Amino acid sequence: MSRTGKRPEATVPIAGGFARDLQPFDDPHAAVARIRDIYDGNVAKIRSAFAEAAAGGRRERVDAPYPYIAVRLGRSDMHVDARLSYGVLLEPGVYGTTLTRPDLFDRYYREQIAFVLGYHGVPVQVGVSYRQIPLPFVIEESVTDVAEADVRALQAHFALPDLSATDDGIANGEFIGAPGQPKPLALFTAERVDYSLARLAHYTGTAPEHFQNFVLLTNYQRYVDAFIAFGRDRVGKDGYSSFVAPGNMVLPSAPRASGGPEPQSPRYLPQMPAYHLKRDDQDGITLINIGVGPSNAKTITDHLAVTRPHCWLMLGHCAGLRRSQLLGDYVLAHGYVRDDHVLDQDLPTWVPVPPIAEVQVALQEATAKVTGLRGHEQKTRLRTGTVATTDNRNWELRFDELFNRLNLARAIAVDMESATVAANGLRFRVPYGTLLCVSDKPLHGELKLSGMANAFYRERVSQHLMVGIETMRLLREQGVDRLHSRKLRGFDEPAFR
Repeated sequence: MSRTGKRPEATVPIAGGFARDLQPFDDPHAAVARIRDIYDGNVAKIRSAFAEAAAGGRRERVDAPYPYIAVRLGRSDMHVDARLSYGVLLEPGVYGTTLTRPDLFDRYYREQIAFVLGYHGVPVQVGVSYRQIPLPFVIEESVTDVAEADVRALQAHFALPDLSATDDGIANGEFIGAPGQPKPLALFTAERVDYSLARLAHYTGTAPEHFQNFVLLTNYQRYVDAFIAFGRDRVGKDGYSSFVAPGNMVLPSAPRASGGPEPQSPRYLPQMPAYHLKRDDQDGITLINIGVGPSNAKTITDHLAVTRPHCWLMLGHCAGLRRSQLLGDYVLAHGYVRDDHVLDQDLPTWVPVPPIAEVQVALQEATAKVTGLRGHEQKTRLRTGTVATTDNRNWELRFDELFNRLNLARAIAVDMESATVAANGLRFRVPYGTLLCVSDKPLHGELKLSGMANAFYRERVSQHLMVGIETMRLLREQGVDRLHSRKLRGFDEPAFR
């Protein structure tokens, strides 16, 4: 092996028709360096060509493909270890995938390549794919306010997004490759990743580089306000380096001295604003106000999944179904009734959505620490059971129809997001959890009216949020490898987590 990690022997083509100029590497740092060189070089080529075309001087089409990584595995290279949940190839053959944004995924790529190299002892090969990098994923402003004639002109010189080749077939277990096509090495192709990174920026108002590996999802502004206050206070402490708000505003750790201007939020907040308490290792916390309903919950987690987070949690409110529950009690979901319907085509309702043991334990420990309640006393405030998620905000008006269904399911709460968040976590192999707070009991005459709700919010919001934050701290300190459970993965899986 050379000092660069590149093997000196001649390259054997292993992904003909899908990649060219493949070079073998047995060092993950060197492999990622070549990925970066290819990607950065082709992005620079697109930028230069776009500037030339804008000046009226461009005539030929730009050739700027994504990088490609491939590995060939023989039967003697198999590594059978039942303890491994990812990083291992499950049968002989050729595997490959396109890659993007090595500036964002440098650490992730190095980790996943190191697993493959370590478990199988065969080199990975890095080269140039035949999938072109679409122009809008490099220069977003290039397609702002363009007319139909302009789009045709752009298509003559640049690749544009091709949704016919961008789907979730791999993640959904539906991918069937053509003869000779490499098997998937990752859940998402480069185009699928770039598509979601662009959508994340659009929906949340923050650039993809700010997203952290631990994600809290909520749908109440009071939680956002409490998180902003907490985040600004923690900057410079416990490894947190900065706090970023919509508009990519880096907020100072405390309000400025009297007379000094505060950073201003965008005039119009995005649909699902995100706030990031950052760490240099990306193991900080992102909080997103996802709004109400399963459609929003699916949309945001569809796109968050490409960042490969270590965990996402739903911190929301719910209707309590049991007489023994009180307003402000917590519900720790260990099962779900999926009446949300938004994922039925991607993950059939007959697929069980199991609880993730490590997340459940951390949520319970965090609740005990924040509330000070343990043992039997904790059980009076924290109820574990099944949560029914509906797509009908006025489900109470169909109570007679739903009564038997909820009763048979042993449901203890109803909400509009939790099952969607959990099901998409299972679908995309992202550890998930749900901690809800009972805000009303409509079946028992305790409706969510403004006076009752305001008193509830004052007392419970800060505590509920702190349970979520403490859960993320516990999971991070216990080690993220424990989180990525084998129960999230099937028996025919890509190697990359």
